[in-house]
Amino acid sequence: MGWNKITIDTLTSAEDMISYELTELGATGVEVEDHVSLTEEEMKVMYVDLLPDDIAPDDGKAKISCYFDENENLEHITMQIQAMLERLRGFMDIGAGTISFDKTKEEDWVNNWKKFFKPIRLDEQIVIKPTWETLEDQTEDMIVVEIDPGTAFGTGSHETTKLCIEGMKPYIKEDTKILDVGCGSGILSIIGLKLGAGHAVLTDIDPHAISASEENFEVNHISKDQFEVYQGNVLDDKEFAASLGSKCYPVVVANILADVISPLIEIVDQFLTEDGVFVISGIIDTKEKEIADKLNAYGFDVIETRRMKDWVSMTAKMR
Repeated sequence: MGWNKITIDTLTSAEDMISYELTELGATGVEVEDHVSLTEEEMKVMYVDLLPDDIAPDDGKAKISCYFDENENLEHITMQIQAMLERLRGFMDIGAGTISFDKTKEEDWVNNWKKFFKPIRLDEQIVIKPTWETLEDQTEDMIVVEIDPGTAFGTGSHETTKLCIEGMKPYIKEDTKILDVGCGSGILSIIGLKLGAGHAVLTDIDPHAISASEENFEVNHISKDQFEVYQGNVLDDKEFAASLGSKCYPVVVANILADVISPLIEIVDQFLTEDGVFVISGIIDTKEKEIADKLNAYGFDVIETRRMKDWVSMTAKMR
């Protein structure tokens, strides 16, 4: 199989938003190249060494490459990307925003992205590692999550995932049942179960997310009776939403875009137990107030807000 590679010249300040938008358009992989130096904190949690020759000065520019199946309509995809970039220009600086094209074979893509996916320490307890890497300093009390995202879904390195895990972690108990809306690679539920949760139910509208999640559960040796993965839309399909259960989830997590979180707020109470928490992430900071106001309007109190770079995560409970 081959891939159409579309590269956008942009700015580092816009790379998170553009990457998310490309994923929403159906890109099967997104690759970012920039000269932003790793922070001291990132160096502590990532298993990586940088030589002086590897470090170039940060010029504020970035290249974002996305991959689409060669059988997809390239002209239509390009028009969608151009429209997305013009929309983003309305409220942020995206730099040149020029687009270039290339083709690559699947084996090239697989080998290339694997070079950049290294083990990541989320905190003192949790480490995320690719299936092909080994940890030399693994300890018995360490929770190691193996992820093989293939060409589709996240690895846990993004700020939104870290914030969501941080928000979810205090509420995981032995009998906790998790609902994971927009599950992607399944990483949130996998970590929840490894932390001791009793059961996880995952949903996503993308069939590739379903298969990616199931594969990642398998590589983490999680028993099939501990999780359920369903393709469906809880927002548009009331019958599907009802089939997931009523008032039975102490923890509902959603690491998705603010524009999806907003309508989810209107219906999520049907899933939560009386004292349940709604942990959300993927909120760009410019939409923080909008989401907080929406939560308040639908009877939620925001009990914790977490921030990292341009991203915001919240934990909310019904009043």
